[in-house]
Amino acid sequence: MGTRRPFAGAEAPAGINRRDFVKFCSIMAASMGLPLEMAPRIAAAATSPRRPSVIWLSAQECTGCTETLLRAGHPTLETLILDLISLDYSETLNSGAGRQAEAYREKMIAENEGKFVLVCEGSFPTKDGGVYCKVGGRPVVDILRETAPKAAAVIAIGSCASWGGVPSADPNPTGAVGVAEILADSGIPVVNIPGCPPNPYNFLSTVLYYVTFKRLPELDDKGRPAFAYGRLIHENCERRPHFDAGRFAERFGDEGHRKGWCLYKLGCKGPETFNNCPTLRFNDVGVWPVNTGHPCFGCSEQGVGFHAPLFSPARPLYITPPTQFAPAKPPRGEGASTLAAAAVGAAVGAAVVAAGVSLRNTKQKDEDEDA
Repeated sequence: MGTRRPFAGAEAPAGINRRDFVKFCSIMAASMGLPLEMAPRIAAAATSPRRPSVIWLSAQECTGCTETLLRAGHPTLETLILDLISLDYSETLNSGAGRQAEAYREKMIAENEGKFVLVCEGSFPTKDGGVYCKVGGRPVVDILRETAPKAAAVIAIGSCASWGGVPSADPNPTGAVGVAEILADSGIPVVNIPGCPPNPYNFLSTVLYYVTFKRLPELDDKGRPAFAYGRLIHENCERRPHFDAGRFAERFGDEGHRKGWCLYKLGCKGPETFNNCPTLRFNDVGVWPVNTGHPCFGCSEQGVGFHAPLFSPARPLYITPPTQFAPAKPPRGEGASTLAAAAVGAAVGAAVVAAGVSLRNTKQKDEDEDA
């Protein structure tokens, strides 16, 4: 009797060969911290003819979060919006405009009430009644308050939508805040996908999780998917060994910077920022700020990116740096020869061995006396 293939019956969307589609579903399962056995279920959801309707609202933003989706290669943007979801309204990608676009948005909300996913990009101004960002002659913050209660899920993409981002930086002239703050009294859960821009696969994985399981993924205390924002950037940074060894770049372009040493002293916020940038990276070519020589500036962490001084050292809230680092370079002119260092090392090693032998003998003596 033959064994049924786990992906049997799941046909790849148009334009994607089956092998790449199976690989994509397996990668998505792994990125969400799910067992690979869930990949066929993701495949079935992704190819279901019942695609979830998505309404995409744009507020105070640079369109960078939409742009990041253009850089996704598996799936591509057209596969996402035509095969995986039904993007029914997006100011950036709408084919219609003006009253026609707004009428269609209202029509899609009415037809899919309680079933559509609301995606918000950009911060929402609250000062002076929200007059600093209007869509169709209405403050966008009013459109958000009206639309969110009718949605099945609300996703804030980017740091601006998550908690204000660039527009909320001091002195915050428009009173810009994130989606969750606007909806705080409504009880509507909001999934935050922060980043400037966020990695597109953190967004795609969240959407696929919802499409597959009809519920939101596990969130941390700031409303971020735990599978993407559960670890400090510092933990998986390729420059971490240099941090532990005390090797730091002191200035941009100095010897340490050219050799790839730790960027902590140049203001890297990796020790206080949660994200999967070092492991997922960007643009499908394996780049992220730190491996290009620039410190992480904490864009995905509330109160860090766009608020903390750019080149000031991070606050190591979740790690304890050593009280004393080993020298990055051997001392010069101090008479400390290699032979002397070896002798000190041998003496320390002998002391450790002697202590271990003494402890073992004491334990044996106690056991003999008890007997």
